[in-house]
Amino acid sequence: MKINQHVTFYMDQYEAGKIKVSKYVVLLFSYLNNHVLNRDDIYFDEITHKRYIAFTEKNYFTLMPFQKFITAFVFLYYTEGNFPFFEQFFLYKARGAGKNGLISSLTNFFISDLHGIENYNVSIVANSEEQAKTSFNEIYSTIKNSDNHKVLESLFYATKSEISSRTNNSKLKFHTSNPKTKDSLRDGCVVYDEVHEYEDSAIIDVFSSGLGKVKHSREFFITTDGFVRGGYLDDLKERATRVLNGESLEDPLFVFMATLDSESDMDDFSNWQKANPMFHEPMSEYAKELFRKVRTQYISLGNSKPSARIRFMTKRMNLPATDLTASVATWEEIKATNRQIPDLKHREAVGGLDFASIRDFAAVGLLFKVGEDYIWKSHSFVRRGFLKDANLQAPIHDWEEEGLLTILDGPVIDIKQIVNWFVRMREQYGVSTIVADTFRLDLVKAALEAEGFLLIYIRNPKAIHSQLAPRVETVFANKQIIFGDNPLMRWYTNNVYVKIKKDGNKEYLKKDEIKRKTDGFQAFIHALWQADNVLVEEEEFYLDDISF
Repeated sequence: MKINQHVTFYMDQYEAGKIKVSKYVVLLFSYLNNHVLNRDDIYFDEITHKRYIAFTEKNYFTLMPFQKFITAFVFLYYTEGNFPFFEQFFLYKARGAGKNGLISSLTNFFISDLHGIENYNVSIVANSEEQAKTSFNEIYSTIKNSDNHKVLESLFYATKSEISSRTNNSKLKFHTSNPKTKDSLRDGCVVYDEVHEYEDSAIIDVFSSGLGKVKHSREFFITTDGFVRGGYLDDLKERATRVLNGESLEDPLFVFMATLDSESDMDDFSNWQKANPMFHEPMSEYAKELFRKVRTQYISLGNSKPSARIRFMTKRMNLPATDLTASVATWEEIKATNRQIPDLKHREAVGGLDFASIRDFAAVGLLFKVGEDYIWKSHSFVRRGFLKDANLQAPIHDWEEEGLLTILDGPVIDIKQIVNWFVRMREQYGVSTIVADTFRLDLVKAALEAEGFLLIYIRNPKAIHSQLAPRVETVFANKQIIFGDNPLMRWYTNNVYVKIKKDGNKEYLKKDEIKRKTDGFQAFIHALWQADNVLVEEEEFYLDDISF
């Protein structure tokens, strides 16, 4: 195939050592060379791409080489059928890398006659109206106020809520991401802005269901990293990595991930272009001004709180960081709990129980020890009425389908549900001891004792947090905790706020009292408190050890 000149130019810049790119972009180059650019059944629509570049540079801004590189693949088509090779685009870059500007020019082009598709509607979606209107307002302002506004106003009709083509009936709108209030639309393109704020795929499922009715449908996921872990962005990053590694060759996702490769990269200013390709030399005037601003922020970090460094790393360097003075573990350490649970039959376990209120959540679990690893099998109960009121923005119903929790009706969580779970577990595993704090345990004490369980009371739950903190930090750091594939437990753990008191002791609290539940983690802590007293490591059994 004939390779687009802008694709060749950008990749050659890297090969010649003129620019630095992230390890993911290096993987992208390899993926393209090995699986895309060597094909004969696809082609670059050079004419339409040139039209896009001319449209953008006349009405918006001069495109940088990396932007011409990315947009070339928007117009890559199969020879047979003439439909897009890439249907989805994941553009993951640091703040200030021009994500919204690129989308503004691209979506404005999509609804123009230059694109050449009738009724090619575009939706821009974000969690907040302010973010959803970022690109929309830029397009509106360009049509109304640019040097070329007379021509643009003759081509587009722009109001504060909708921009439409006067000639081909294509429309552009913005939406906030509340899936409960949206029906599937008839779009040609959907842009999901700041995906890091999406707790799950609900809004994507709604808008993507309206695609396919107009030819050349596309989706764009644009974002800087953020502070929501275990949400849609983390899943998208894992999917993107599989694509770049050549493990999902049928996946029509184009991936451009600009980020530092490690925290140590941050101290060399020349590495910043890995996260923000606007900083590739030669820099534009915009990039030079932005670079000075970012450098000033970096210099000031020495006099700032740890949270400022976390925000700088996450937003300016697009490398999510964790404040370990306020979190139980890094997200990478929490993800490492996703390991296969070994055979636990005939092994002794200690039970853990926690619920802050019988009106919302309750968590139960069994803690085992195999070698150096702690294995936690857990389940949760949540009241349906609480879910309706709390609006947790977590995929609770998905977790119910996976068997990780049970949603209950009624004014309170029925104590029988907790008792029956432990009884069922006792039929499979060796469990006789259950740990919970005194106040909570009073509610289930009689019912559990009636079933023959030994109850251990924690008189001061916060006191054991300080005792256990060093061990908790160690087992997470050494990856000695196994939750199995349990996104609910990962959510619980990531919701924990570590409060350091004046005396240096630590307490495990919630990052948000209502929406960031921690019950499963607290139940785990309760069981861990007695683990060494209850759990005895099994020894290998040999016939030679028996005297006949």
